[in-house]
Amino acid sequence: MSEIERPMNRRGLCLVLVAPSGAGKTSVSRALLAREGELSLSISATTRAARPGEVHGVHYFFHTPGEFEAMEAEGHFIESAHVYGRRYGTPRAPVKAALAAGRDVLFDVDWQGHLLLQQAMPGDVVGVFLMPPSIEELERRLRTRGTDSEEEILRRMGKAREDASHWEEFDHVLINTDFAQTVDTVSAILRAARTARARNLWLKDFVAGLG
Repeated sequence: MSEIERPMNRRGLCLVLVAPSGAGKTSVSRALLAREGELSLSISATTRAARPGEVHGVHYFFHTPGEFEAMEAEGHFIESAHVYGRRYGTPRAPVKAALAAGRDVLFDVDWQGHLLLQQAMPGDVVGVFLMPPSIEELERRLRTRGTDSEEEILRRMGKAREDASHWEEFDHVLINTDFAQTVDTVSAILRAARTARARNLWLKDFVAGLG
């Protein structure tokens, strides 16, 4: 079998992108998904109601609190959390299937979700924490959106300070000063992680075939 024909059964990885609200995580995530063909977004389960335009199985898996609790008790979630009175969880089966098939999964969770994913899947998680250029710039971005009340802005600012205190728990920490450069850097982190020896199960046979 030639080098071109040799199957490359790389194990996929979990790219976990975490940032305070307003630091640019959503925009970076969208740019990564558009650029990286082997990367897909993990779809979370939630007990909150669907918003206009949201589709079950596309944006979220929408469940009643009873359904969610039953699924949680049966071990269907890799991680789950309470967020502002609602429940969120990461379904286990689609993530395991993607990694086994060599596809990478992008996670939109907070620092607690990142920690739980690390505990559940050691060796599969690559964590990236995005910082705003400054707390003043973060406040400016939150106010520019024009969708939050003064009380909500202050709450988000306080939470941003709390989130930032967990930066040492991540493999990579980036200050999102230049959007394009940030996307390039996260993409480079992802591509480098794909070459890790432990992810490339075909290497042992390949090297043995070299004689």
